Amino acid sequence: MDLGLDQTQQLIQESARDFVRGACSRDTLVNLDRNPAAIADTLWPKLVELGWMGMAIPEAYGGTGNSLTDVAVLYEELGTGPVPGAHFSSGVLCARLLLEAGNEAQKQRWLPQLASGERVFALALTESSYGWLPENVRLAAAPAGTGCKLNGCKVFVHDATLATDLLVLARSDSGIDLLRVDARAKGVRVRPLEGFITGLSEVSFENVVVGPEDMVGARAGGWDALERALLAATPVLCAYKVGGCKAVFEMSVQYSRERSQFGQPIGRFQRVQDHIVHIVNHLDAARWTTYEALWKLDSGLDAATSVHVAKAVASESYLRACDFAHEVHAGIGVVREYGLTLHTKMSRSLYHCLGAPKVHRKHMERLLGLEA
Repeated sequence: MDLGLDQTQQLIQESARDFVRGACSRDTLVNLDRNPAAIADTLWPKLVELGWMGMAIPEAYGGTGNSLTDVAVLYEELGTGPVPGAHFSSGVLCARLLLEAGNEAQKQRWLPQLASGERVFALALTESSYGWLPENVRLAAAPAGTGCKLNGCKVFVHDATLATDLLVLARSDSGIDLLRVDARAKGVRVRPLEGFITGLSEVSFENVVVGPEDMVGARAGGWDALERALLAATPVLCAYKVGGCKAVFEMSVQYSRERSQFGQPIGRFQRVQDHIVHIVNHLDAARWTTYEALWKLDSGLDAATSVHVAKAVASESYLRACDFAHEVHAGIGVVREYGLTLHTKMSRSLYHCLGAPKVHRKHMERLLGLEA
């Protein structure tokens, strides 16, 4: 297993690193954190112009058909921001879901517009009975003519405020269906959720009619398609968290060298060094489990267990790395303008995204035959 970057990946890394340093300064990201709606007019056009929304989409559907590792290299750099927006939800997760579930006409209809940034997709899955298992899907798709009607609510939906389209999992008489819903259709209401979170919303549906042409793929095939899509998309999200761990490590090291107490830099104190070592351990654990999973996927190997390991480790690592970074920084770490809280919020917001660590540990137990 060679985890070194090839020439293409090095170019992607350099381009993304330049973008984050230039267009995503700390002040810019802090302002976007205060006003997330501004992402659509400021940050999103720049991401689209660089062609990054089409990296995970095959050339036949308007993308560039890069490998998952290529995409992950990009997302590791975006995670150092952390760069907000619907780039993962639309360009990776929903793109992969459409590839796995959609028929040929639907792929030709939606994927080129997704790759060009004309349309932005978000996944509406979780509900008040929060979870990433099929039994947690309770929103009913009631028969209505040749289509169906939705009444109910999805919660903790990532990037719904920026979306033009929603991919909604709903339960019909046949099973779990995957539906494409216009995010601005009559009866659809998106309410941003406030608090120490980033980019999450509640989406409610009131008598929203979905036609047969917006049934994505086969009836009752929604959950199986989602599981296939998650297998590919999850390590890319993990790479974003690796980037977050890397950023808080670099911030902590720099601060430990600049901040002096008792006549010397605080980095000389054993306890501060301990905190930074913990960050390094979490960073390395997240990085190597993530890129092992990506290597297996790109090599055509059985990667399911490795993907679950990567998600469990990366989610825990990003959160804990932020905790230790706050120990290093003390008071200044909670000053919004300093920038560390951007990562702290993001680590909490993404902790449960695509399944919390305990969910992935359960999957590992099942795959390894360890379930009681």
